[in-house]
Amino acid sequence: MSATRSKVAAARRIVVKVGSSSLTTAEGGLDPARLDALVDALAARRTAGSQVVLVSSGAIASGLAPLGISKRPRDLATQQASASVGQLVLGHAYVSSFARYGLRVGQVLLTSDDVVRRSHYRNAQRTLSRLLALGVVPVVNENDTVATEEIRFGDNDRLAALVAYLVGADALVLLSDVDALYDGNPSRPGAQRITEVLDHSDVAHVQADAGGSDIGTGGMTTKLASARLASAAGVPVLLAAATDAASALGPADVGTAFATGGRRLTPRRFWLAYAADPRGKLQLDDGAVKAVVDRRRSLLAAGITSVTGEFEAGDVVELTNLQGDVVARGVVAFDATELPMLIGHSSPDLAPEHRREVVHADDLVPLRH
Repeated sequence: MSATRSKVAAARRIVVKVGSSSLTTAEGGLDPARLDALVDALAARRTAGSQVVLVSSGAIASGLAPLGISKRPRDLATQQASASVGQLVLGHAYVSSFARYGLRVGQVLLTSDDVVRRSHYRNAQRTLSRLLALGVVPVVNENDTVATEEIRFGDNDRLAALVAYLVGADALVLLSDVDALYDGNPSRPGAQRITEVLDHSDVAHVQADAGGSDIGTGGMTTKLASARLASAAGVPVLLAAATDAASALGPADVGTAFATGGRRLTPRRFWLAYAADPRGKLQLDDGAVKAVVDRRRSLLAAGITSVTGEFEAGDVVELTNLQGDVVARGVVAFDATELPMLIGHSSPDLAPEHRREVVHADDLVPLRH
């Protein structure tokens, strides 16, 4: 067994994500047998001594059958209505199923605002931590009832990666309707199964399917992005079939394992890198890119070539190279209206009140690109 799989098997706190297609029938209704099988696996992991957080899709899908809707609606209002009905259906099903093992369930509904806003992020973190301390199994979902296109996560795969870091998880398990990651569509001849991902270069050639099922929103593209996000932040990941949930949560050799990409970021740096909502972009010359990324120096006005976006001092911005690749994120010290007159100038040439870092090194996180 690989080192990554051993870490997943030994994780004391684990986040498990399951998609709509793994919990519902082809017609869109909730499948009690599938849900019970998932809960069986989660309860076994709890009995073995681990804390478990479940990130579950399925609210909209669970509301379709009660409303007499045959397939996932496209308009936001009907999606929200389906979620309103489906959240109760799904929540009741989890409460009943976990009760077979004497386990309590707490529902946590999040919008992206709860992660991109620093104060909300900390509130969500405290709530989840307290639920775990009380012995409750948190069941997390995007709040589809009130989420709009502007504040949606878009899929629960990214949400699962953010939650894994939020709660300080030792591992993330992504359960899908596919048994592993393949280098192409697994339904086509010649697609090769990938069992271990040690570095992002191992999946650079993967042609993932961007589409989800008729009742879900995710696809292999979002799962791959989620796995890369979590592993880069120091959380080992296992991608496996929902039908192999019992094995994925045990020591069995199933699915695709993603090794961690280095030391785990501090909560603030993780928030900057992956959760915060950037308000603009600063383009840097080659010298500034090297200073920021390689030498971890503060960004000065002299190294900036252009400014885009509307932001204020204290907002998060993306830093790009001359080719447009995002190389870092950071908290900017000037408003967007101030910066154009400063860029390209050395500190001695600026007025005393402007002789400060545009983005301080303590508020800056280099990114892979």
